[in-house]
Amino acid sequence: MTSTVIGSERERNARRVPGVGAAVAGVGSCVPAGVVRNDAIAARLGVDESWLARRTGTAVRHVARAEERLEDLAAGAARIALADASIDPGEIDAVLVGTTTSDEMSPHSAPLVAADIGATRAAAIDVSSACVGFLACMVTGTAMIESGRAHKVLVIGADILTRYLDPDDPQSAMLFGDGAGAVVLVATEGAWRVGPSLLGADGSGRDLIRLDRVERRIRMDGRAVYRRAVPLMADSALRLLAEAGLEVPEVELFVFHQANSRILAAVAERLGVPDSRLVDVVGRFANTSSASLPIALGVVVEEGRLHAGDRVLLAAFGAGLVWGGLVLTWGISPAQ
Repeated sequence: MTSTVIGSERERNARRVPGVGAAVAGVGSCVPAGVVRNDAIAARLGVDESWLARRTGTAVRHVARAEERLEDLAAGAARIALADASIDPGEIDAVLVGTTTSDEMSPHSAPLVAADIGATRAAAIDVSSACVGFLACMVTGTAMIESGRAHKVLVIGADILTRYLDPDDPQSAMLFGDGAGAVVLVATEGAWRVGPSLLGADGSGRDLIRLDRVERRIRMDGRAVYRRAVPLMADSALRLLAEAGLEVPEVELFVFHQANSRILAAVAERLGVPDSRLVDVVGRFANTSSASLPIALGVVVEEGRLHAGDRVLLAAFGAGLVWGGLVLTWGISPAQ
């Protein structure tokens, strides 16, 4: 098992351009118009609708039509994030897309999205890390900026996992939705920035969540995933808080991977996070995999729960098993 905190202060100072860090300048999300409610899934599975709600916290999920492309959802989220940041696509140095469900095996999503939005001078890279894909892209984009190899990076999480569901599987048929979310990272010399991050992996858990090339259906052991996910995210959060020199009450919002509400509540209970600081949008979107964190960020900004200068802790886990997290101060320092 491996789990590495990336970006302790001493290590960051040894390798980054002096004083330069990455800050969040904009956020956006895009989901399909089509919606599937719990009652339709409950009827197919032969269970009570309230059972689905209690087990997952989900009420509805957005589901892509057969002709809808991941590329279009990702580009839609990217355009909104760029507009929110008041940044022209031509200024972007890199487009990073975290996804497991690219429209084709090749070409990958990132170059298509870059072309769609007009990011003509950007490097374009897909990152496949299951539900941790967005976080992995955040860590990569931050490192590019800290090293001076990029100044403006577009980070996207996007997945269409409903195409890989077995509609008769009570373990997974109700869990997933489709969507995309994006943030824009920019170089900053201010104090408000993306802080310490953590990425970990344990391949011995490979059989807990699988999507193979033959069956092309998601298979998972829900109980075992719950038992691993809760301590992984709680431990990641504690390690990140220690690295950042913060206590739980000093963090305005905790945004965990929106897998299901039971997991979110269990992690929050372990950490002592009050409901007012826990973000849970599972009921509106279900588990959108690598898109869940940026979609959740977009929701809390829209609802007025997240403001410039707020400290936010993100954490996620996914198939592999992989996990990760980071601490950031939202927005760009006033001096910028």
